[in-house]
Amino acid sequence: MVLKTDIRSQPAYSVAEAARYLKVAPATLRSWVVGRPYPKGTGTAHSSPLIRPAKYPPPTLSFWNLIEAHVLRSLRTDHAVKMDALRRAIHYSGQTLNIERLLLSPELRTDAGKLLLERYGQLIELSASGQVAMRRLFDVHLARVEWDDWKFPVRLFPVTTGDVIGAARPIAIDAHVAFGRPVLAQKGITTGAIVERMDAGESVTDLAEDYDVSTEEIMEAVLYERAA
Repeated sequence: MVLKTDIRSQPAYSVAEAARYLKVAPATLRSWVVGRPYPKGTGTAHSSPLIRPAKYPPPTLSFWNLIEAHVLRSLRTDHAVKMDALRRAIHYSGQTLNIERLLLSPELRTDAGKLLLERYGQLIELSASGQVAMRRLFDVHLARVEWDDWKFPVRLFPVTTGDVIGAARPIAIDAHVAFGRPVLAQKGITTGAIVERMDAGESVTDLAEDYDVSTEEIMEAVLYERAA
């Protein structure tokens, strides 16, 4: 059961902020969080959301919502998410396995993830080779999430480059560090602070020496902030 008093379940990110951290189009993330209108017959219907935000209105996401969006993003890497098919796949997998908040479950790395992807692949008629590729990318994205002993997500290593396979994990998001803002994983320094100092005229070398990190870590922070 999700504890409502846990800081990881508390509202912390606007849709725009979460979208920037995850490298997802804000309109896409908003549709996952509040649904979206679509034409139906002579009128307009509204789809149900895939993620239940920690606060609404306005939609404000928690750290756990961020993890759910990260999982959904993994399906967008090479396969554009079809909302209806994905919604049905999540519902089917959750009902079959009786897992509360399936997108937060570490079991996505095993049977739950396999069932979800198989169901989703069937619904969008994805080829066998396409399902293999999707599974590979899904596993790589899930490996960027750490779970605690109670099987709740505790840390996210967001994607910092376009190629997630084999990518390093220099940046972390942890609800207990820097109010859940992206930081250098080894030092806890926010990527935003690094960029602010660089924009004020400080060099990569000076910042690396000041924070006692490598110049590569400073560059990763800059690239993440500017690419997000």
